[in-house]
Amino acid sequence: MQITPIHPVFVARFEGVDLRHALTAAEVADIDAAMNQHAILVFPAQFIDDDQQKAFARNFGKLELATGNIQTSDQRRLDMEMADISNLDQDNKLFARDDRRRMFNLGNNLWHSDSSFKATPAKYSGLSARAIPKAGGDTQFADMRAAYDDLPDDDRALIADMVTHHSLIYSRGLLGFGEFSEQEKLNFAPVRQRLVRRNAVTGRKSIFLSSHIGEIEDMPRPEAMSLIRDLVEHATQAKYVYTHRWTLGDLV
Repeated sequence: MQITPIHPVFVARFEGVDLRHALTAAEVADIDAAMNQHAILVFPAQFIDDDQQKAFARNFGKLELATGNIQTSDQRRLDMEMADISNLDQDNKLFARDDRRRMFNLGNNLWHSDSSFKATPAKYSGLSARAIPKAGGDTQFADMRAAYDDLPDDDRALIADMVTHHSLIYSRGLLGFGEFSEQEKLNFAPVRQRLVRRNAVTGRKSIFLSSHIGEIEDMPRPEAMSLIRDLVEHATQAKYVYTHRWTLGDLV
């Protein structure tokens, strides 16, 4: 096993395991420890299928259901334990430019924390490169721990006890998408999240930022969103950002 940091503040390459096969308890513990330290791990040359990816993920907890979309059951390409954020329909054909699902999915281009719009957000997310484009398609990650560490003391005190409301309706609204059915409005009802979170293992704090944020409790909405905008601008400075350029077989 070899762990190699690849960014000054977070992200490491994790080599020496084969994720096609069941992991030992020691390997699972090593990955968990590395995640707590580095926040993002890159596993190169892991040519896994859906079942193998799900088996790997189950080492770290129960899989959440992929409810963060507007697909109907007959439109799904993947089962409910796999999130489908692609530009393909159920027949593996590209969405039409004006397809409602494509418009909704454009929200994934915004800075966000995966499943922060759920009452219990995911512990980890896993992205597996099964096919990659000839150009583009990079994925960027920002270290909310380092961003928190570098905040002035007054700002840390200001946000210490703030509670935010997260919803997919808020993030899609930033791009002008507001056409939700009554059922979708119920499905995507806002949930409460603390703005500052603490890692129970390391004790390190981070800012829980996301484009899904639409309110801060006990604060006028324009003031709240101005503060969130300022925090996002701070937290997505180049020194906190890692850009992953995909290679076939990467698992991140």
